[in-house]
Amino acid sequence: MKKTIKDYDLGGKKVIIRCDFNVPVQNGIIKDESRIKASLKTIRYALKNNAKIILMSHLGRIKTEEDKQKYTLKPIAESLSKHLRKKIIFIDETHGPKLEKAIKNMKEKDIILIENTRFEDLNGKKESNNDKNLGQYWASLGDIFINDAFGTIHRSHASNLGIASNIPSGLGFLVESEIKKLTKLTKNPKKPYTIILGGSKVSDKIGVINNLITQADYILIGGGMAFTFLKAAGFGIGSSLCEKEKIPFCKEMLDKYSDKIILPIDVITATEIKENVQTNERFLGEIAEEEIGLDIGPKTVEVFKQYLDDCKTIFWNGPLGYFEIKAFSNGTKKIFDIIVQTKAYTVVGGGDTARAAVTFNYQDKVSHVSTGGGAALAYLEEKELPALSIINEK
Repeated sequence: MKKTIKDYDLGGKKVIIRCDFNVPVQNGIIKDESRIKASLKTIRYALKNNAKIILMSHLGRIKTEEDKQKYTLKPIAESLSKHLRKKIIFIDETHGPKLEKAIKNMKEKDIILIENTRFEDLNGKKESNNDKNLGQYWASLGDIFINDAFGTIHRSHASNLGIASNIPSGLGFLVESEIKKLTKLTKNPKKPYTIILGGSKVSDKIGVINNLITQADYILIGGGMAFTFLKAAGFGIGSSLCEKEKIPFCKEMLDKYSDKIILPIDVITATEIKENVQTNERFLGEIAEEEIGLDIGPKTVEVFKQYLDDCKTIFWNGPLGYFEIKAFSNGTKKIFDIIVQTKAYTVVGGGDTARAAVTFNYQDKVSHVSTGGGAALAYLEEKELPALSIINEK
């Protein structure tokens, strides 16, 4: 059992909380605050227990100096201030005298938000490569480290593994909750158990397919990745996405588990990916060479429904179509309609699937929406999660 924030006396201590504020921001406006709201329970607990709170997070990928303006955490500071009804001291740097002075002058219940940890990636990818000196430096700023960023729990970064290697550590409520909820999918899940996999790439899902196909009763496959499977099954897929190097894997899976892997029987196609484009409903074998498959069709929705209606457990990772464009959103939305009507324990993997849940307003109608897509998959693949493994045991 890993230690949690509740295992520490926080009074007067400088508590570094690694959050996941990697939220969509456009022109300084946050488009989805779900991950910010998910962090509030841990922050409020630290406030209640008189901690000096130091918040850290990454946002986006920083490759150029210009990216700094686009991916500043300043809008996150404003959002946190609104939700906590408290001033957030935003420090627009990741190291240096200004930050050190602000932390030295902290009083109990003060909250500092440090600038985007990935600003350090401009100097030799120090954050993403878990630079030893950077981890030690950040650890020196606090007394206790709490990891509440499930979205990066499978990464070895200076702001999680690096800090936790140097000072006492524990989990926040968000990470603790994620692990409990995902464990229900790996430890004797209630049957029938159906997995829905979408998204663009088969390569992203190989691990979870290999690890869960023996546990699951069915795997329903949609999204761009379906076309690699369909190609492996001998169907023409026009100009649809296809990972040619993964066709042998798909072929092997279809040969071994033809009774478990359920593929689309019809798709929605177009010749371009854009709003207001002409679309066509095509059965397999009817897709023209110039057409791109961009959503599952209505007949596939009916087929998938047969496998979902009586389920006791459902895990879904990856949208079933290019849901950002209305013409290709129907499949993903209809499957949400179906799963929320079941009595199943339903877990939606993070990333684009979580974004789809919010887009269609289903985030509160399923059992759990994970805050980490890649992290959820890594956990279900039973990979080692470095930033979890390093946390102190009770």
